[in-house]
Amino acid sequence: MRRTAWLMTVALLVSLTPMTASGARPEPVRFATFNASLNRFGEGDLVLDLSTPDNAQAKVIAEIIQRARPDVLLINEFDFAPAAVDLFRDNYLEVSQGGADPIFFEHDFIAPSNTGIPSGFDLNNNGVIGGPDDAYGFGFFPGQFGMVVYSKYPIVDARTFQMFLWKDMPGALLPIDPTTDELWYSPAELDVFRLSSKSHWDLEIQIGDKQVHFLVSHPTPPVFDGPEDRNGTRNSDEIRFWADYVIPSRSSYIYDDEGELGGIEPGEPFVIAGDQNSDPLDGDSIPGSIQQLLEHPMVNAKVTPTSTGGVWASETQDAINDTHLSDPAEDTADFADTAPGNLRADYVLPSKRLRIVDSAVFWPAAGEAFFELTGTFPFPSSDHRLVWVDLLVPGP
Repeated sequence: MRRTAWLMTVALLVSLTPMTASGARPEPVRFATFNASLNRFGEGDLVLDLSTPDNAQAKVIAEIIQRARPDVLLINEFDFAPAAVDLFRDNYLEVSQGGADPIFFEHDFIAPSNTGIPSGFDLNNNGVIGGPDDAYGFGFFPGQFGMVVYSKYPIVDARTFQMFLWKDMPGALLPIDPTTDELWYSPAELDVFRLSSKSHWDLEIQIGDKQVHFLVSHPTPPVFDGPEDRNGTRNSDEIRFWADYVIPSRSSYIYDDEGELGGIEPGEPFVIAGDQNSDPLDGDSIPGSIQQLLEHPMVNAKVTPTSTGGVWASETQDAINDTHLSDPAEDTADFADTAPGNLRADYVLPSKRLRIVDSAVFWPAAGEAFFELTGTFPFPSSDHRLVWVDLLVPGP
């Protein structure tokens, strides 16, 4: 049964998906994240584009997914439009693209995004109330730049954190106006300002007799602001949210959209995924932001997904990429020669109880198979690349 759930707890499914044949070793489960740039500039445009099977960009995005073959997939920048979830699946994912085998996801989850929802305040302090920069998350209409999860395994429970207030995070990096040394946001604004620029979701995925928490989000880019760095500080705290959520002693302050307190229980396996908009060494994020996850005591960051295309792009484009400190093989986003250059922005980070057996960034170099799916600017698909990690999920 296909399920599109939003802003509600998903009903517990009775049946379990078996992982192995009798006595066999568990097969790896492929978790992936992909900022697919399936956002549109008008409300309803994504539904229109996906209503037929011939949208060029959607076909390429679907072929990348078919080539990568994920079992559990987060798509960032997929406008909040529940009708679009089945349309993308029916017209693109389940139809062969470029000779690739169709891919079938029985389960999905979509929920509202803070993007484009008017706050009623002048959040950018430009003297005018209204527009995408004064929404709870940047967007021209409610739900633009949202996200969706597709899964071959049942999604048996869901928690959303769309409404969690930034000020309720202890030690939050609330921005300071450097011209006044006062908080950038007024007390009235902080009383409504949500931490998530889109949302944070905890989706429990039933894999055999084990439930894995799929922790997904898409923090705001740490740019498009001023010296107060309001987007950089928010980006860092959106990343920190998951760092706190997976440690019970640090998560007691967190509440979900139903009012339930706390994070996951000790020892429960998890996978953190999404476009975090933060490179370990390059770009404009606050230093140490993504290290909150990469150096986390509960996170398995021993294996870093890589590609040949990231190296090729860095060598071909030169310019600002030549100044970067991070390994270009680990890049996941192609921002070319202009600032901030190519970055590692997209992550799939499992807990230490999950063993990584393989990983990659889907980014072929010129001359390699499927290079045309990522290509060069203007990209046929997205300026981000799909990232996948194969994990062994242990029994109870």
